[in-house]
Amino acid sequence: MESRGGNDVVVEPISGAKVHSDDHLAVQVPDTAHQISHDSWFQVGFVLTTGINSAYVLGYSAAVMVPLGWIGGVVGLILATMVSLYANLLVAKLHEYGGKRHIRYRDLAGFIYGEKAYFLTWGLQYVNLFMINVGYIILAGSALKAMYILYRDDHVMKLPYFIAIAGLACGLFAIAIPHLSALRVWLAFSTFFSLVYIVVGFALALKDGIEAPSRDYSIPGTKISKIFTTIGAVANLVFSFNTGMLPEIQATVRPPVVHNMIKALYFQFTVGVLPLYAITFIGYWAYGSDTSSYLLNNVNGPIWLKTFANISAFLQTIIALHIFASPMYEYLDTKYGIKGSALAPRNLSFRILVRGGYLAITTFVSALLPFLGDFMSLTGAISTFPLTFILANHMYLVAKRHRLTTLQKNWHWLNVLFFGCLSVAALVAALRLIIVDSSNYNVFADL
Repeated sequence: MESRGGNDVVVEPISGAKVHSDDHLAVQVPDTAHQISHDSWFQVGFVLTTGINSAYVLGYSAAVMVPLGWIGGVVGLILATMVSLYANLLVAKLHEYGGKRHIRYRDLAGFIYGEKAYFLTWGLQYVNLFMINVGYIILAGSALKAMYILYRDDHVMKLPYFIAIAGLACGLFAIAIPHLSALRVWLAFSTFFSLVYIVVGFALALKDGIEAPSRDYSIPGTKISKIFTTIGAVANLVFSFNTGMLPEIQATVRPPVVHNMIKALYFQFTVGVLPLYAITFIGYWAYGSDTSSYLLNNVNGPIWLKTFANISAFLQTIIALHIFASPMYEYLDTKYGIKGSALAPRNLSFRILVRGGYLAITTFVSALLPFLGDFMSLTGAISTFPLTFILANHMYLVAKRHRLTTLQKNWHWLNVLFFGCLSVAALVAALRLIIVDSSNYNVFADL
């Protein structure tokens, strides 16, 4: 079925359609049980902005600025913003490549390369999203623990307990919200919650910074450790701005699909990045190299205000996790034909069992290894770099090879090689960080 909007021709996915590579390899591409082509570019822009301004921003002062310092951190954030926008635009422009819509990242890769790339991309993406969700549950548990400590610093309730509570809350939300487009009003709540912890964190850090003596902004560690932490921080930079599921988000936007997605991306990388910049820079300015991996643990101020900020971080994390878990939910709902009313007994029981099971596993891993910064680095290394930069540039190179000049081809190849080397280096650095932290802490650590 075709529909026209602007200059774009939208070809809806047909059940049983084939994806072909140049070698005529084929993989089966199912229709989707979820809603597509329904949301305005503005709503999609808020989905993207919700992802980058989640409670993860409360850790960027420590995860990015402390290892890189002022010059490296500021320049790195700006460069990461520009490079991420460019890479995401490449993927967005390929959404209707070949005269049909590719509503999943793996569908697009399979159409361009064939069966092996289809499954490789699928694997990379789900590793990426699973680890992002692990981080979200760690964040939600950390927010609950930070709030608890404000009233009772007796260590009776430990971080793994709060992570379990966070996992239960995320499970209840996942059961109630059937698909990504159904978030709607929850995106407004998400924006409100984000503004609360960012504004409160900014204001209290500004107050602390004005009242505090001079801070130490030197990069901590030995020469060897600085090399690894710097590489890890670069992985955190790309993690900050990229979802790893752009085609899935683009699938929800109304026609003209490419034009509207480009507007959503420009919204994300202009207005959307300002809160991230603000909280990241003020946190490092106020506390220097002593900045906590969860900024609200650093700030001083009225208990009620810090409680409000921590509750907001907890609630926003639940909404943000749902965005990054939605490709998993879409796959399972499509595979087992879960359509229609969200309250239908079969649909409800399926979500309780399957989504609840997925989040139970995610929660267990979060409690087992609650090293948030390490997960950010590892996720950036093994999946964000390949999906967002290496694959995006190479797919565009292959898809547009007859229209690109030699200079443009060389530019894309340079990006592929550069980010490939960076991905390998970041993987080594992230594994080293995890090994070091695992030797310093027991499993189910109370950090």
